[in-house]
Amino acid sequence: MLTASAAPMPIPGHIDPVTVPRASAPRTDGRIDLIGLPRDELRQVLAEAGLDARQAKLRAKQIWHWIYNRGATDFAAMTDIAKAQHPWLAERFVIGRPQVVEAQVSTDGTRKWLLRSEDGQDYEAVFIPDADRGTLCVSSQVGCTLNCRFCHTGTMRLVRNLTAGEIVGQVMLARDALGEWPSQPEGRMLTNIVMMGMGEPLYNFDAVRDALKLVMDGDGLALSKRRITLSTSGVVPMMARAGEEIGVNLAVSLHAVTKDVRDEIVPLNRKYGIEELLQACADYPGANNARRITFEYVMLKDKNDSDAEAHELVRLLKHYKLPAKVNLIPFNPWPGAPYETSTPDRVRRFSEIIFEGGISAPVRTPRGRDIDAACGQLKTAAEKKSRAELDRLAAEKQAALG
Repeated sequence: MLTASAAPMPIPGHIDPVTVPRASAPRTDGRIDLIGLPRDELRQVLAEAGLDARQAKLRAKQIWHWIYNRGATDFAAMTDIAKAQHPWLAERFVIGRPQVVEAQVSTDGTRKWLLRSEDGQDYEAVFIPDADRGTLCVSSQVGCTLNCRFCHTGTMRLVRNLTAGEIVGQVMLARDALGEWPSQPEGRMLTNIVMMGMGEPLYNFDAVRDALKLVMDGDGLALSKRRITLSTSGVVPMMARAGEEIGVNLAVSLHAVTKDVRDEIVPLNRKYGIEELLQACADYPGANNARRITFEYVMLKDKNDSDAEAHELVRLLKHYKLPAKVNLIPFNPWPGAPYETSTPDRVRRFSEIIFEGGISAPVRTPRGRDIDAACGQLKTAAEKKSRAELDRLAAEKQAALG
């Protein structure tokens, strides 16, 4: 057993077997990434590695504080843990961050990161600063299964779900980049989180729930659930569970008010229709006038932007007595997109009709267009660069062979 100041001498070339919890993705070096582990699992892996129960509990508390309050990525920085234990911990565990493949900063201050997992999968995170807040858009999957036609991620196949650690890791990396350690609620640039990145959060429910619990933990990253929004395309059976087990704000990718149009642009509508979706919104736990449900509506020229559709949107939201806010989003085009952006005048008139109906309908200011900030665009650009580089190398090899 370990004492307070010593660890067992490691056997050269050997690492004690430790069960890999579901929150972590397996690493090629055999170590366990501690980012994303709930407190109990953090204590468990320390115990399985050889610490006695008392030591595992103490070390878990110390490591938790250094990870989530101080932003430490190296055990050597943990000054209240004996130096003799630092190599033992480093041999078995890692405090990871996603690999940054590419980082871009827009002229408007928007930051975008193309990230790579331990198994070589790419995903994205975007930080959007505003005068009174800073919002991090977080991914939950590599790719997506929903094939929403206006969404660039929808053109990609689903590779896998992100782990809780990979989801939390996006928040940790953003705080690194913004210089927001040690963690404190005052003066933060990163004040809000939206689960609106790559993927459908409710198709990766357990990992999203576990990651957000870490983000909301008062002794962890300590973001209020009122500052976290989960966006779904309408996975109706999981919505009530999300309200009960996570309890964050809800946003719904609505984007159309008729079956034909929504079937086209959000194919999930064929499984869970508008009426069923809106009833699930009406039943969402905790929804009230102080915590309105946000309905996202991307503005597509001559597809969903008529006066009649604005009036129908007002009618539907009032029919279901929904505490609602409508977020109008000018379409952010990407190469090969099948739609165009609605004109500014059309967007403005659509917004006016909804406001006249007594429902807030602000128009989201497009951000980061100079860095392709729409979900999936940076990943696609990087893949094109990679393919171009491979083509160049192949051509050079062929030329050398004569």
